[in-house]
Amino acid sequence: MKALLICEYREGKLLDSSYELAAFADKLGAEKAMVLIGKEAEAPRVNGKVYLADVAKYGEYNPDLHKKIVLEAIKRENPDTIVFLHSSYGWDLAPRVAAALKAGQVSEIIGIKEGKFETGLCNAKLRRIVTPQTGKMVLTIQSGAFNVSGEPQGKAQIEKIELTDAASVMEFVGYEPAQKKEVDLATAEVVVSAGRGVGKKENVATIAALAKALGGELGASRPVVDAGWVEHSRQVGTTGQIVSPKLYVACGISGAIQHVAGMKKSEFVVAINKDKDAPIGEVADVLVVADVMQFVPALIAKLQK
Repeated sequence: MKALLICEYREGKLLDSSYELAAFADKLGAEKAMVLIGKEAEAPRVNGKVYLADVAKYGEYNPDLHKKIVLEAIKRENPDTIVFLHSSYGWDLAPRVAAALKAGQVSEIIGIKEGKFETGLCNAKLRRIVTPQTGKMVLTIQSGAFNVSGEPQGKAQIEKIELTDAASVMEFVGYEPAQKKEVDLATAEVVVSAGRGVGKKENVATIAALAKALGGELGASRPVVDAGWVEHSRQVGTTGQIVSPKLYVACGISGAIQHVAGMKKSEFVVAINKDKDAPIGEVADVLVVADVMQFVPALIAKLQK
């Protein structure tokens, strides 16, 4: 099997998340080649072919031209699968490529089981196993689902792509800064997050008290935010804030991929969960198996002595 991996490039830099595409291909057992619209100096450090198109000519993002570049790479490489990150870039470009190829698309893949693809549904409460029924397939993978082990190493074999028709009705203008957040969890050294396991809205105050005792900020998982227990500005995860504190404490959080992707770069992770098999345990340095609403008040009392 061959996989063509579409890198992401922003503000003059290859995004590190592009290496997650390589981790996915390795897990799939696929031979891989990559596509980069960027500068040669920023080519991914991999052993293998990288199709390179000049960012100065084609822009950091232009869905019309980038689709043509990807289709040209597909023509040369003839891959079985074309893989994007599940990002704003991937959301826009992957369906265009799939439609041009008349290929099936699977979005937001979080795992591989027996060569088939695992995705979430019903707000990540359930999971399903799917596979396209077309000859070629277009995929997007969830950020954080396929981790890179160690520093990327290798020397790319560059093959340049030049479009004969580079005309486009679209023009890349630039990036608009995100609206300033009410709470900037990204700068906090300690984040203590409440999950659905805290039980009810009134119990969030206890988790906030632990955050205060540790000199940190209160965070939350998506289900807690969706339930209206905590404001969205404190949500951690792919649809909230990405954090990397020195200490991350997950209170009653099961560990959905979307949440883990938002906190996996924390230096030290403590998880408190009554389920010893909760997925959060896979990324925790310390897993406390206990009822969060019994353990946290005792911990606060100890910290205040």
